[in-house]
Amino acid sequence: MPQATLALTEDRRRSTGESHQALHPLLSDGGQALAIPAARHPEQAQLEAAVFLACCKIGGLSEHPLGIVQVHPEEEQLTLRLLNEPYVVHHWAEFLLPRLNDVESDHPQDCVAGVAGLRYRREGGGIMLHRPGTPARVLLTGFNPRWWDRIAERLDTDYGLLQIKRDWTLTERAAYTAAVRSPFEPALLFSPLLRRIRATAGTGPFNGTDAWNSVGGSFRLETTDGPPCPELARLLGDGPTGLGWRIDHKNCTCLCGHTRSGMGCTIDFLEPTTGQFVYYSNLKWGRSHSDGRRQTITELNRLAFGGDRPYPVQ
Repeated sequence: MPQATLALTEDRRRSTGESHQALHPLLSDGGQALAIPAARHPEQAQLEAAVFLACCKIGGLSEHPLGIVQVHPEEEQLTLRLLNEPYVVHHWAEFLLPRLNDVESDHPQDCVAGVAGLRYRREGGGIMLHRPGTPARVLLTGFNPRWWDRIAERLDTDYGLLQIKRDWTLTERAAYTAAVRSPFEPALLFSPLLRRIRATAGTGPFNGTDAWNSVGGSFRLETTDGPPCPELARLLGDGPTGLGWRIDHKNCTCLCGHTRSGMGCTIDFLEPTTGQFVYYSNLKWGRSHSDGRRQTITELNRLAFGGDRPYPVQ
């Protein structure tokens, strides 16, 4: 296929994991690089931000950040193909599905574990995450949906999930309203980042991506083994599919010849629309495969279903 056509989808493919064949029909006749659409509805962006912040604690047990193999962003919906491993599905279900916290707090968000208002159903061969009464949709694919059902049943036994409630509970509504008003969970920041999550992955066998709010209204973005800084700056910055983040300061060791772990990089990004800073760190752990890590994944897969029987591969 023509090299020029490949170039038009290159940055989007790098940021989402989609194939050129799937993206080629979306190209226009103007010869412009294929953009990554933003969420059309505020509720869609808010759901994506909540999903990202809930699930970015998975760590780096695979080459896929957050366990996401591929992202397919549309204005009305986001489709995420997850790694076909039960421990990843268990992590997503446990950190997403809402349940009441048995705590007394002046902060409504502390009263709900998981994503407030989130419900799910089987759809399109996967698990559709949604919020009642809103157009927000996130479709999870890449695994057997029966895994999700079995894991959710176990979580419901352990915690008492709110999935059985067809509508929002009052506690969830209060938590959602507080999150929307909070400066610490900006949908404008985290929804576009989730739609480009593959941009944070390096070439090594393990990639972890995490984010959290910092002091003074700024945010931290951290990778365990991220890509070279110039590549990340293009994909999140002024590249054809980027976010327009500007570099305020950086300390880069990518091109200085250091090969041992611990020689990390930092970039201070400025998000121009809000004036917020995103302080990025690539820790460069430089991890490799080991028998111990494989055994850990095998054990996590066993425990995902309670550990009392093998998990169904299909």
